[in-house]
Amino acid sequence: MKAEPLRQSQLEDPGPWRRLDWLHAVLAMAAGGLLRAWMLQRYFQVSEDSLLYGEMARNLLEHGRYALTAAGGALQPTLIRLPGYPLLLAVCFRLFGMEQYGAVAKVQIVLDLLGCLLLADVARRVAPLGIAKWAGRLTLWLAALCPFTAVYAAQPLTEAPTLFTIALALWAAARFQMRPGWAPALYFSFAVSVAALLRPDGALVAVAMAPALIFGGRVAVRQRAKMAAVCLLLIATPFAVWAVRNWKVFHVVQPLAPRSATDPGNPVYPGWEDWVGTWTLDFVSTYDVYWNVPGDRLDVGLLPARAFDSPAQRAETAKLADEYNRNGYNLTAAMDAGWARLAAERRAAHPWRTSLWLPLGRMLDMWLRPRVEVLPIDLDWWVYAHHHVETEISWLYVALNAGYLLLGVLGLWLRPRLWACMLAYFVLRSALLLTVHAPEARYTLECFPMLFVLDGVALAAAVQRVSARRARLTG
Repeated sequence: MKAEPLRQSQLEDPGPWRRLDWLHAVLAMAAGGLLRAWMLQRYFQVSEDSLLYGEMARNLLEHGRYALTAAGGALQPTLIRLPGYPLLLAVCFRLFGMEQYGAVAKVQIVLDLLGCLLLADVARRVAPLGIAKWAGRLTLWLAALCPFTAVYAAQPLTEAPTLFTIALALWAAARFQMRPGWAPALYFSFAVSVAALLRPDGALVAVAMAPALIFGGRVAVRQRAKMAAVCLLLIATPFAVWAVRNWKVFHVVQPLAPRSATDPGNPVYPGWEDWVGTWTLDFVSTYDVYWNVPGDRLDVGLLPARAFDSPAQRAETAKLADEYNRNGYNLTAAMDAGWARLAAERRAAHPWRTSLWLPLGRMLDMWLRPRVEVLPIDLDWWVYAHHHVETEISWLYVALNAGYLLLGVLGLWLRPRLWACMLAYFVLRSALLLTVHAPEARYTLECFPMLFVLDGVALAAAVQRVSARRARLTG
């Protein structure tokens, strides 16, 4: 089933709020709100990342400087994080009180629910005419009741605001295709700009969805060029300001944030990073090993068998780990050079493993593993003998995640409007994940707004087929 040509009734475009089925909207929003309130009560936590962002926000409010607090209370300018989320926290701190992270989570819950409404309207706009109504309804329920996104709405982290901006960008692109104009173009510019200010990979949304505005809708060439110029200027301006600030403060060209998440002059450990990339495969390795270094003990006993190609490599690894542990959990340049030599040896012996098979495995782990990383569930969730209930919940999450993905594939096969842009985003996102040495399932969470839309289209098509079959049987 492919998207049909637009009809006049669609081109009149009465707007998302009047077009939404209000009964389903109220019920779905109530259910989604209850789910997120329960998540907030049970799983709310202020992580180290939350405190880092909060420190930047506090210094913005109290000192007017984008900085971290160093030893002795001195302010240290930083560029390790983009300013989008600290600015959001600063607004929340100003309104609700300094470091009131619970209030931040409640604001994010509201944004997340608004994003669900936007995605429902996106589904109505992009689905074939015969299933548009059901596509909107089902997308709304799928988005509102998804535990993977709901739990992050209750966490003071960048994920929930990023998901909202992606939903807004999708909605603006779909609206522009139906009725081109300045309003959806400006909404899109705002959405993709904020998405990239929240997380550097937010820029992928602009890359994937821009063709929908560049080539979509009936707009005169001169008008389209004018829109494109204005939108590009609006999108680029905050990053130009950020880049100028970084040049003045650090004398580096940095329009986003460094991949190493370190400020200029701070130590980096490319040898260690390279060695980690020769064996990491799943989140267990990220949690048990990667996050511990530097700053905590490196336990060779936690390394999997694939981290060693020979007894000699195991001995060399143990030697480097022991040297690091005896040095107070600090990596030196000499130690990092040792890890680099070990990584080069492993890479030379198995080039396909390190350059292809392990990156593919890490990407699949981020797509397919149970999304329970913020739940109180052990890392060895698959060992049923250790914890029956946790294993059962984890397998349920595996099945639910697989269901969202399979429905998304079916939705792509139906080719609703914007399907090519959504597919491009999945491909770009997956390509980026191939470069990640420390896999985390949350890195694929940004794909779920598009999955919700595709899932709703796929389920709506199934509902239509069942209804048509019943009609034939009863007729």
